[in-house]
Amino acid sequence: MRPFTHAPRLAPLALLLLVGAAGCKPAEPKAVSLDGLTGPKVTPPIVKPDFLLNTTEGKPFNFRQETEGYATLLFFGYTHCPDVCPVHLANIAAALKTLNPDVGEQLKVVFVTTDPARDTPEVVRSWLDKFDKRFIGLVGTRESVSAVLQQMRLPPFAIDSTPGDTNYYVDHVAMVLAFTRDDLAHVVYPFGVKQADWANDLVILTRGS
Repeated sequence: MRPFTHAPRLAPLALLLLVGAAGCKPAEPKAVSLDGLTGPKVTPPIVKPDFLLNTTEGKPFNFRQETEGYATLLFFGYTHCPDVCPVHLANIAAALKTLNPDVGEQLKVVFVTTDPARDTPEVVRSWLDKFDKRFIGLVGTRESVSAVLQQMRLPPFAIDSTPGDTNYYVDHVAMVLAFTRDDLAHVVYPFGVKQADWANDLVILTRGS
């Protein structure tokens, strides 16, 4: 049996610029202040995708509609991830605990699993609750999640497993996309962002437009 490994895709800034360029040109955006953000900027920004998956409670979740008016962090990962996924979410959760509650009320953190075989709704919900019960978990088929990534011009995820092997890794994009209230992601966060930087940037991202 293959040893448990993990190979997240740490997309370089050049790829992020390409992602932004490949998307449809958005309508004239509302003015959003990005002064003071620590995360790398994306120019042009990434348009918030319009997709439908199910929550861990089994309810349909239209991502674009349900996050309208909120700053939104979107992250693709899986619960068996040994490093990138839990560290990202733990740092975001820890940062939120240091901030005024108003920040959390203006923010939605959305996690989409790239491991539909092992990540049942119950597994995802239990895992997210260890970080913050407000985090939203979305599940779908391999095809439906792949379609979301394709819509955003992001690299697909890859599952390396053999029949009967339950100890496999999932290769996936390891960045968190941060959408502001203008429905655009002007900044993304690669693996390694410190809690202090999250705390700084979450305040700025939730200021509104």
